[in-house]
Amino acid sequence: MKKNNHPERQKSMAKAKPSPLDEFIAELRPGQSLKLLQALHILTREGKLNQDSRRKLKQITHLYQFIEKALLSLPEGPNGLSVADLGAGKSYLGFLIYDLFFKNKEQGQMIGIETRLELVEKSKQLAQELGFKGMIFADKSVQDAMQDASLPSQIDVVTALHACDSATDDAIEFGLIKKAKYMILVPCCQAEVAANLRQNRALSVAKSSLGELWRHPLHTRELGSQITNVLRCLYLEACGYQVTVTELVGWEHSMKNELIVAKYTGQKKRSSAVHLLEILQQFSIANLLTTRFKRLPSAITTLGAQEPLLESVDSPVLAQ
Repeated sequence: MKKNNHPERQKSMAKAKPSPLDEFIAELRPGQSLKLLQALHILTREGKLNQDSRRKLKQITHLYQFIEKALLSLPEGPNGLSVADLGAGKSYLGFLIYDLFFKNKEQGQMIGIETRLELVEKSKQLAQELGFKGMIFADKSVQDAMQDASLPSQIDVVTALHACDSATDDAIEFGLIKKAKYMILVPCCQAEVAANLRQNRALSVAKSSLGELWRHPLHTRELGSQITNVLRCLYLEACGYQVTVTELVGWEHSMKNELIVAKYTGQKKRSSAVHLLEILQQFSIANLLTTRFKRLPSAITTLGAQEPLLESVDSPVLAQ
């Protein structure tokens, strides 16, 4: 069969193909605010598409699907549900959550925690312009927010997108203190464990062939990142959470792609606490026990023993 190469036919076919903007609009949910997308510079004032921001929106929208599922599984109290976004930055995620979930509800709170005052002020102004009355912003660190009496004592969902290095650990600590029913976390740039591995590298290589796993600097960084997130998952399980680890989006969109979803069940796994302690021993990073994992069961035998034993579970946070 002969191919139709008529120029008018080809022109008509080219016109039929949807533009990137048309494809983007088709992906939006019913009722999603175009004004908000313009304010966040995902769309320009002329209604054109900002491709760089679209990639970020794709990550945030995918993360929102996990947050929405968590919120829909929870019963709503008289004050509605609550979400805290830690290290909120420009609050892209918080605004999307409020627009898609809270906007048409009478109750509920979307809380953004961010240290940079100028970003917090801009977010407050935008929330006021959009009439998002249930959005709260605090210009403080996560550590300070833990002690802030003006914030709710209990928060349903805690999230942190690309929380760098130990910021994810701060988010977990915040979630434990606030008795979060869900923690939905995307870690980023885990350097703390790698620094500890580097410090003890020579001794570890001399003691065991396992030290070869981090003899080279590149391997130290990669292994440190892997160990960090494994320890976080074990810690959450020891604190009564059921943990799932998956990818956030395809690797073509972001290399910072690991997603940790933790759901509180109240079943505190003793085996996870024991495995956590053993890993700290095996990799000579036991100093992290008192800084990052201090809410483990309190009566722990000395880490010098071959099999650390947990004798009680009397931590105030573990007894939620």
